[in-house]
Amino acid sequence: MNEPKRILVVEDSPAMRQLICYALKKIDGLEVLEANDGVDGLSKLTGHKFDMLIVDINMPIMDGLKLIDMVRKFDEYKDVPIIIITTESAGEDRQRAIALGVNEYLTKPVQSQQIIESAKKLLGI
Repeated sequence: MNEPKRILVVEDSPAMRQLICYALKKIDGLEVLEANDGVDGLSKLTGHKFDMLIVDINMPIMDGLKLIDMVRKFDEYKDVPIIIITTESAGEDRQRAIALGVNEYLTKPVQSQQIIESAKKLLGI
């Protein structure tokens, strides 16, 4: 049996985190872990290997763009797919995210099907 693909969801809103995780759990063969802000996400990254990250931009303590900037500096995370799910539709945030190596940029409100399709595409399943 194949190892499950591991996804880390970094989102400070419990309701939004629950919606994202619920959508991802509809995909067979995924293990989903949660972090409630960038610092929590960074600490979970050091203890586990993930196949994909889903990150919010606006979070307390450490925002999503800062987290992604730090993550991309780790050799093991240079090419790991990252999806941003955010309320930020400003072009400058989108451009900064793309410059940092984000693979997909989804704006809230986001539908479960969008999350599922993006995850499957980026994980190749």
